[in-house]
This record gives sequence, C-alpha cells and structure tokens, in this order.
Amino acid sequence: MSRGVVVIGTQWGDEGKGKVVDLLTEEVHAVVRFQGGHNAGHTLVIGAEKTVLHLIPAGILRDRVQCFIGNGVVLSLDALFNECDTLMARGVPVEQRLRVSLGCPLILPTHVALDQARELKRGKSALGTTGRGIGPAYEDKVARRALRVGDLYIASKADERLAELMDYHNFLLANYYDAPTVEFTEVRDNLAAQAERLQPLVVDVSSELGILLDNDARILFEGAQGVMLDVDHGTYPFVTSSNTVAGYASVGSGVGPGHLGYVLGIVKAYTTRVGAGPFPTELHDAIGARLAEVGAEFGATTGRPRRCGWFDAVAVRSSLRQSSVDGLCVTKLDVLDGHDELHVCTAYRLPDGSETTVMPATVEALAGITPVYEALPGWHASTAGLTNYNQLPPTAKRYLDRLAELVNAPIDIVSTGPDRRETIVLRHPFEA
Repeated sequence: MSRGVVVIGTQWGDEGKGKVVDLLTEEVHAVVRFQGGHNAGHTLVIGAEKTVLHLIPAGILRDRVQCFIGNGVVLSLDALFNECDTLMARGVPVEQRLRVSLGCPLILPTHVALDQARELKRGKSALGTTGRGIGPAYEDKVARRALRVGDLYIASKADERLAELMDYHNFLLANYYDAPTVEFTEVRDNLAAQAERLQPLVVDVSSELGILLDNDARILFEGAQGVMLDVDHGTYPFVTSSNTVAGYASVGSGVGPGHLGYVLGIVKAYTTRVGAGPFPTELHDAIGARLAEVGAEFGATTGRPRRCGWFDAVAVRSSLRQSSVDGLCVTKLDVLDGHDELHVCTAYRLPDGSETTVMPATVEALAGITPVYEALPGWHASTAGLTNYNQLPPTAKRYLDRLAELVNAPIDIVSTGPDRRETIVLRHPFEA
C-alpha cells in the first residue's frame, strides 16, 4: 500500500486536481501543497456548495486531515488570510487544521508591482502571468535575498531584509519600469501584524511529515498548475515560475523521494490552456467554443477564458514520462457527451512532412508542427454523474481505452462531474 501519493496535472493546468485531491483525502492523514502560489485555483463542489482554494490544500474541508503548506510554495499572507477568513466564516476550523512551513518565501506588494509592470512593458510579448507576484518572488528565492516566513520572528533580520529587498524592488520600479514605488513603513507594519496571527500555524513541515510517516500515516502531495507549465520541462518561456513535475513533491515538502509511492496524473478528456504559448491541438471553431461552454472553461483564479482543443496524446505521454506517473484520472468526460465524432492527436507532422510522436523541446519547434489526428466515434448518451464503469456507453469506454493505450498508462479514476461523488474509481491510489 502506498503511504505517499502525489497528485499532479499532466497538461497545462486546470485539469481538476482540486476535486480529485478532495476525493482522496477521505483516505489520508495529511495533505501537503508543495509548489506554486496563489496563482493556482482548485475548485471543489460538495453538494450544492462550491469552494475555490488558491493556497490552502483541498483537504481542509475534511475532519481529522492535517493540511500543510510546504517550503516550495511562495506565500502571500494577504491571500492566505483572505482564504482563511472565507472558510472560517463557513465554519471550517482552518487554524486547527493548517500548518505553514518556516521556509516559505513571502510575496510582498513590491513583487506584485514588479510582476504587473513587467507584463505591461512586454506589451504584445507578455507571457500571460496572473500578475500576482509569483515569478518575482521565486526570483528572489533563487537569488538568496527572499524574506521567508521564519525571518518574520527574528525582528532585526526581518526589518533589515525587508528594507534591503524593497529598496531593490523600488529601484527597478522607478528606474526601469517607470512605475510607482511601494511605501516601506506600511508594508513593514502590515507584515508585523500578519506575523503575529500566523505564528501559531508555523512549523518545520519536513519534521512534522517525517513524524507522520514514521507512524505509517498516509500523505497526499498536492501539486498546482500542470507539467507542461514546469519552468524546466514545460513550454518555456510560457510556463509558471516553479517546478510542477512530481519529483518536486520531495523538494517542496522536505520528504525524501523514497516516501513517494504512487503518482496520479490528472488529465482532461480534451485539452485546455490559459494564457499565451503554443497549443498544437487548439480549436478555433464551433467545437472549441462548445467545449469551453459545456466545460465552463474559465480560470478559477483569474476568470480568464481557457483555450480548448482535442486531446494531445503526444504532450501527455511526455508529461507522464517526466513524472513517472503510475495511473491516470480522466476528468470532464461528460463534457464530450453529444459528439458524433471525437479526435485525438497521435503524432506531430514536421515542416519537412515527416511525423514524430515525441514532443519537441522548444516552443520554436512546436510552432512549426501540425497535429496528426485519429478519429474515434463519440456518444450521445449522458455520462454525467455516473459512478460505475459498466454504465458508460461502449464508445466512451473505447475512447478511454484508446487514450490509455496512446499514453501508455492505466486509467484508475474517471471523473464524470464536479461533485466528489460523481466519480468512477477503478483502482484507488492508496491501495495501488
């Protein structure tokens, strides 16, 4: 039995990880968020109630589940406390269930200002970031000048580090971006107040998880975004600012890789992408518009419309290889109900006319390819809300079987709707 299960997105994000994490937390003792920031958005639907989370792990709605924000996450305290207050207003005892790593780098107002000023300066070449300061915060982490959660409790270090960092940020804002600067005193005083509220939640997450694992606890590691947005392995530079592959679950939580027993890859039955960047199977026709409408394809964090297209087996196969995915959860199968014919990208045609089943390593190479499609019969019976695999239309089963064959991975879970109950579980990750 796997004690550590990693849940990642295998496309460009928005695959429905939040629902799946929430479903699996029925079987776990702890959930750890290991990368990203409040640029992520996980939507949970339980009965008639919808919850959108950005920083807090999806297990927060479960009794007896401890939630951790690991050191791999860049943390906006404003965003964190807004989320906490929203949940607590609904009766969720967040401060009893949530713990935050000493090692989380903080997102400051100057990070947000820099992020937005850069996108504005890039103009038509903008990357399509959320403008929430995620990238600049990761830059400061790598440059070893970040202000981290633990620094807040060493008064002289906090003020000194904050002043140095804000001086640097304000210099860039004023002299390179010609943008307004940010007042130091206001930021310092706000951080001091937030640090007092945060202190009861702050722990050494690596040690806490080690104790749980020593006691045979089951832990779920929750990723954000998707593998194709990984800063090293995604469609660079149109990527996020952190590593989204499964291996980063170890780095971003302080748990050794030997404890990661099973990797679940979340994949939509079609493909979507938010923001700029290459998207080989994107549809600009009525079918693409229909997928967007039926699938309610708008970003949970920004509200931006998602670009929609056919399933890209070449891209997904690459993602699965990079993260050693053990099994798949296919989401939004019900969005494909009512189509006479479906298409799946099985290869890319290169400019010279040859074909490849390997995803090119650069966006320049991707820009020159044409998807090669295989047609599969659709179905008109509804799959929405089904919980038994045998209830699926025969052609829906055939479609799933073909996806599994093309990406060389078993399908262990099928999601047929947004509610946690609208799920077909063929093999449970913690029993794999």
